[in-house]
Amino acid sequence: MFRRVVVEQQGLGIEAAARNARYAALRAMAAEVGCELVLLAHHREDQAETVLLQALRGAGVAGLSAMPRLIQREGVNFARPWLQCPRVQVEAYANERLLRHIEDDSNSDRRYARNRLRLNVWPALAHSFGDASKALGTVARHAQEATRCLSDLADIDLRKARSNDVLLLSELKDLPEPRRANALRHWLAQRLGSPAPYSVMQRLLAQASLGRAQSWPLASGQTLRLYRGKLSIEPAATVELGCVTQPEAVRDSTLRIKAHGTYPLPGWGGSLLVLPASEGQGTGAGIDLAHLALVHLRARRGGELFQLALGRPPRSLKKQYQAAGVPAWQRTGPLLWLEGRLLFVPGLGVDAYWSDAGASQSCHLRWCPSWSGCRPG
Repeated sequence: MFRRVVVEQQGLGIEAAARNARYAALRAMAAEVGCELVLLAHHREDQAETVLLQALRGAGVAGLSAMPRLIQREGVNFARPWLQCPRVQVEAYANERLLRHIEDDSNSDRRYARNRLRLNVWPALAHSFGDASKALGTVARHAQEATRCLSDLADIDLRKARSNDVLLLSELKDLPEPRRANALRHWLAQRLGSPAPYSVMQRLLAQASLGRAQSWPLASGQTLRLYRGKLSIEPAATVELGCVTQPEAVRDSTLRIKAHGTYPLPGWGGSLLVLPASEGQGTGAGIDLAHLALVHLRARRGGELFQLALGRPPRSLKKQYQAAGVPAWQRTGPLLWLEGRLLFVPGLGVDAYWSDAGASQSCHLRWCPSWSGCRPG
């Protein structure tokens, strides 16, 4: 049973893209037969090569951890039971049981870094240092232990710094620089799904204290943004999302809300969440559900006034956004109007004129742009 794959680089190196394609194919094949565990034949020399390659690329402790013995990808467990066994032992096992394998033609192509290491460097290294693969495997295990410890430490340091999908850098400023860097690295890896580039980490650490709005494009197509000490990761397209002028015909102009739930508004690029006030997941004050039976949706036109709280004067949306620290790329979505008065503003909440936290059916409103991936609760 085998499957041919088409390698699409999509901004990745050919080796990384090919690896992703292989795993995708293995996951699909496993799903077809209802298999939850796939055994990989990586051996001790493979692990040693990975440690060396990571070191030559300037990797940190996480990179030197190389390949884990067990990893889960989209519901399938991938295990490497032979990771501490030499290649000859794996070959002997396969030959004894008449296991067939396919030799990849590209394994002899010296254009690829791993092949150059395997064909040009490893023979000399193994000749000069007979236990090289065993020693480098031990390095990987030490690095894995250190990575787990650093991860646990980062979770402790990030307890107060995480706020939904945003990182509050002010909560990290009193940490020693190595711990601050470790926490940032851990948060970025969790949000990106892979370690952040070293160059991005260096620029972030150097410029985060300057107090200016900053942005860094990432190879994944996402953008790392810093605004008023808050760090967030968003798709690059969100920079222009609030400026895209869509034809009025494709946008809903009215909305009828009779119950809690999610109300998709594709023409506006997101959904409006109507949540019970008890969940406390909305923006600002609560509002009586009865007020939402029929609301009007409009884009910003300029000159709108918003009252943040009773007893405070209405101010322009621009000033309210600035005071609340809402960056420009998060000021998207429709304004909700009722009886000619502004009712709800994404990022700011319900206008104080309509707030009614004591109503029997008080609810919260929350705007979720399509790119944000936010969910109720």
